[in-house]
Amino acid sequence: MQWIIDFITSIINGLYQLTVTVGFPSYAVAIIMISVIIKLILYPLTVKQMKSTQGMQEVQPKMAEIQKKYKNNPEKMNQEVMKLYQEYEINPMAGCLPLLIQLPILYGLFTALRQFPYTNVEHAGFFWINNISEADPWHILPIIVGVTMFLQQKFMAPPTAEGGNAQMNQMMNTMLYVMPVMIGVMSLSFPSGLCIYWSCFSLLSIVQQHFLNKSRKKELAIRAEKEAQRKAEMERQKEEQRKKGQAPSKRKQKAAKPKAEYIPPAKKQDTTDGEQ
Repeated sequence: MQWIIDFITSIINGLYQLTVTVGFPSYAVAIIMISVIIKLILYPLTVKQMKSTQGMQEVQPKMAEIQKKYKNNPEKMNQEVMKLYQEYEINPMAGCLPLLIQLPILYGLFTALRQFPYTNVEHAGFFWINNISEADPWHILPIIVGVTMFLQQKFMAPPTAEGGNAQMNQMMNTMLYVMPVMIGVMSLSFPSGLCIYWSCFSLLSIVQQHFLNKSRKKELAIRAEKEAQRKAEMERQKEEQRKKGQAPSKRKQKAAKPKAEYIPPAKKQDTTDGEQ
């Protein structure tokens, strides 16, 4: 894993030289620039992750219906679930890939900053912090890490759907509060530079999620309109079939003849005597 550390170190030094060139030398700014670059690189994957996460929550009621309807037919159940995933653009593995890519970057930053060879240590400060290789003495950055992570998860989580999986909803609500607290506590011992990276990356994710939520609402409105039209068409077809089933066919009406009036024998004889 040494190559990852060397790679991260060279990127920080390169971006630091860029800040020197523009007249604002700062290693902290170089790390902020890294978070922006990584966010841009991971943009397509994070969009898929966010859509998949939201989609999984949105389809919970339909998933429950499918599981109930095809509980005795697992093969048919899997087919219907896959159709549902395709309709809502859900990929269960999409949520893991950005995190897996982030892990080596976080490890490289953590290790590189602890032993970073600063060209000019005077430029390694950040506001109240003397050196970004050290932990924040006032614990402000770890709190920011926890808060931004909570807001990021809050933005990503769609409203709880009625009829969804109650156990999954409860687990997601628990993770919404537990994960930020856990990461915030862990950040107390992290180099301040890593906290800066994490906070900036989370803030960029919040902005991205804001615009994604807007487009998602439009997609859901279009899908709901199409679903309403489909149901209305089905109801119209059912009504037409019902009317056709009640109305007698023309062929039967044409074949039908009026019944001959039945005259009792006694009455018929009386009629003959009267004519005579």
